Amino acid sequence: MFRFRDKRTAEIILKKLKRMDLNIRLMHVCGTHQDTLIRFGLDPLLKKVGVEIKQGPGCPVCVTTPREIEEIMLLAKKGKIITVFGDMVNVPGEKHSLQDIRSQGHDVRIVYGIEDAVNIAQKKKKEVVFMGIGFETTIPSTASSLLSSPPENFSVLSCHRLMPPALKAILEMGEIHLDGLIEPGHVSTIIGTEPYRFLSDEYGIPQVIAGFEPLDLLMGVYMLARQIENKEAKVENEYTRLVKKEGNEKAVKMMKEVFEEHDVSWRGFPVIPNSGLQLKKRFEEYDARKKFEDELLELKGKEFKEPEGCRCGEVLRGIISSDECPLFGTVCTPQNPVGPCMVSSEGSCNIMLKYGK
Repeated sequence: MFRFRDKRTAEIILKKLKRMDLNIRLMHVCGTHQDTLIRFGLDPLLKKVGVEIKQGPGCPVCVTTPREIEEIMLLAKKGKIITVFGDMVNVPGEKHSLQDIRSQGHDVRIVYGIEDAVNIAQKKKKEVVFMGIGFETTIPSTASSLLSSPPENFSVLSCHRLMPPALKAILEMGEIHLDGLIEPGHVSTIIGTEPYRFLSDEYGIPQVIAGFEPLDLLMGVYMLARQIENKEAKVENEYTRLVKKEGNEKAVKMMKEVFEEHDVSWRGFPVIPNSGLQLKKRFEEYDARKKFEDELLELKGKEFKEPEGCRCGEVLRGIISSDECPLFGTVCTPQNPVGPCMVSSEGSCNIMLKYGK
């Protein structure tokens, strides 16, 4: 039976790559790809055949900005029940994390999805705020819940972001030379293949959508290498067992019904046009920023900086690898994280410390 972790098949792909005499740099934008790359020891194997893979801004917790973290903590301090995904709890803010203020008695709850947050709101009279983070993979579930008329005491602090505009920003910033992009499988199951096409057409960059098993990633690299060798720039789909050209049309329709694009900054990036999502006017009663506008006023005009010494922003832009940060594994650890890349299970620093050695 064919296995996606078959060692012999992996060796065949690596031999083919070696014969191509490569010297290329690729970037992926998914924490799960980084996990596969490091956990299964593919990184050193690929470097031996002339392939370097950088992690881009593919960790949703990591790209959430200091301002957004301060917003959700302020709402907790104002007496709201805050519901968040587990990784978010330990991300350091300017002085505290959500875990810190929870230990001070504020009501911060870990949920597995927005449905859990809605259930809490149905049982409580207090205001419940869900921190909506994530890319196109998690946005449809937020949209679906809002289309289902949640209770009046429920709202969403939208920190959702779109992947294609961030990829465009990386290419336009020109800080790092890239020969190809490995596109995220999870995101692509929702949006399909077409939203990436403009990157190949306008910037001449080869792209392959890849799955998350070791052979998926190796085949993705091989397909990119073939494009580079043939001087092609197109979008190919290695993850055909789940990703279709049209994506999940129902999910995309829900996203567009509930959200509208707006300009937003990402951690480590300047403002990226049309890369964030905010609730449309029809759903503004569930928009935490509008609902609690007066309570959030004290953050207006404030500047929030990255934690001192943290180079997470450069990691997210592919400028450095995690172990090039002077804080990595010494001052900054999962038990005492300085930046979000060490907190999230999809963060490059967390993965590198867990599997890198």
